[in-house]
Amino acid sequence: MYPYGTPTLLPAQAFDPVKDAHDLRKAMKGFGTDEDKLIEIICRRNNEQRQEIQRQYKTHFGKDLIEDIKGETSGNFQKLLVGLLRPIVDYYCAELNDAMAGLGTDEEVLIEILCTLSNVEIHTIKNQYLRLFGAHLESELKSETSGNFKRLLISLCAAARDESGRVDPNKAKEDARELLKAGELRVGTDESMFNMILCQRNYQQLKLIFQEYESITGHSLEKAIKKEFSGDIMEGLIAIYKCVTNKAEYFASRLHKSMAGIGTNDKQLIRVIITRCEIDLADIKVAFERLYGKSLKSWIKGDTSGHYKHALYALVGEQRSS
Repeated sequence: MYPYGTPTLLPAQAFDPVKDAHDLRKAMKGFGTDEDKLIEIICRRNNEQRQEIQRQYKTHFGKDLIEDIKGETSGNFQKLLVGLLRPIVDYYCAELNDAMAGLGTDEEVLIEILCTLSNVEIHTIKNQYLRLFGAHLESELKSETSGNFKRLLISLCAAARDESGRVDPNKAKEDARELLKAGELRVGTDESMFNMILCQRNYQQLKLIFQEYESITGHSLEKAIKKEFSGDIMEGLIAIYKCVTNKAEYFASRLHKSMAGIGTNDKQLIRVIITRCEIDLADIKVAFERLYGKSLKSWIKGDTSGHYKHALYALVGEQRSS
């Protein structure tokens, strides 16, 4: 779906799903589990190939691969493998559903997913969400969020962004002035103007608008957003801004945040690795090292352990070390 970006996980060459299915069964049969074999197969095939392996597994053994994996593994290692085995659309739907289930809402997940995907991806997720959970994603978002942030998510959920890639310098000047009038030049902020421009214009046009804004004011629109907004709406608008200016840096910051400070947000770490490894994780690794001065591998090594760590290494395209 993304012609722009360097993945860390490529389709396996000389792929043999029947052999893979048999090898996985062998790795889990009898006493003990051969976790290295699970990693070697599941973490070194792309999503399409993993779906084919699951079909062969069910055909040959009359068993569900995900259920068998759940029975043989535990903790974050299990969560990672199960996430990898789900079709990517189902995985996104489950993450969105989890973010809104129970008490409280994990707004960061909603932002990370809805602010970064293309129209066709959002439409596909919306249709599948309804099939899987019997509810409309949009109505779930409406009941779980409020105010300006709710309006931002509903705009994104409409997936009506212009994706023509056409740029209009005069229109960019106009939009930059509108953003200035809606924010820094008035008392209070007209969030609807920010919402409209950032959710409707194509990425190339937005780049131009951001440049215009900077040449008019002498500072970035990001700085203005941070001054004019706060909380979830600010985070959402900043995420769109970062995805337009440098998507790899946005996801590098998500990975950094998942591991910085005390404890690790494994759910976030797993989600970014699973969703980006076949798209642009190699670019994200480069951005990570540039922003934080140390490699992604060294951070993973410091924050994870055991089979979970080695599985992450495989997905981020790193050689196994101690």
